[in-house]
Amino acid sequence: MHVYLIAGAAVWGIASGLLLLPRAAYRLAVPAGEPWAALCPVDAHPVGGWLGPARCPRCPRGQRRYGPGYGAALGCALVCAALAWRVGGHPELAVWLLLVPVGGVLTRVDLAVRRLPDVLTLPALGLTALLLGGAALLPSAQGSWTRALIAAAVLGVLYAVLFFINPAGMGFGDVKLAPTLGLVLGWYGWGAVVTGTFAGFLLGAVVGLGLIAARRATRKTAMPFGPFMLAGTLAAVLLA
Repeated sequence: MHVYLIAGAAVWGIASGLLLLPRAAYRLAVPAGEPWAALCPVDAHPVGGWLGPARCPRCPRGQRRYGPGYGAALGCALVCAALAWRVGGHPELAVWLLLVPVGGVLTRVDLAVRRLPDVLTLPALGLTALLLGGAALLPSAQGSWTRALIAAAVLGVLYAVLFFINPAGMGFGDVKLAPTLGLVLGWYGWGAVVTGTFAGFLLGAVVGLGLIAARRATRKTAMPFGPFMLAGTLAAVLLA
């Protein structure tokens, strides 16, 4: 049964990576204050809807793709399979699998334009809290909804304090993402909260130092921090 669960999670990862991530990631990857992208980047053909592959059927062959492709789908599949392998058949797995494509879109957008859109971070917080509350009612759940809510508040306050201390080192989108990650980490315990938070900062520091050493960045270069927060949370869940 566990093998089938992992295979099913991988299939979901591929499907979500192909249908939910590419077009949304392209359309949301615009600077703050600008409308969502509505034209393909090659010949400015209209881009309709939010679901489906990021391809423009009116552009010449070889120039049709304008967003994430099969690599994103493979990444989603690997993450979903790893979560299914580690979490097993517990109800919270469904919540984590739904968050994977959201995290994928946020990662792509943050890397492209250094922002985390409210249209994703705020609904993700509410839906994650609601779905975890439902999962906590099931007898096979392995976590605490109350602790998850407390951890969400704690991480939200922590990141808000860090933002106001050093606004140049962290975006306010990171502050809005933090409570959702607090829900995920707090579900498993305070050890997971500490591990996931520390891992995010550690990954960010290591990559930053590597870029500085390669002379591709300086100490004052702004870096998107959302991907490191997400990666740290994933690592903590897999370790928890």
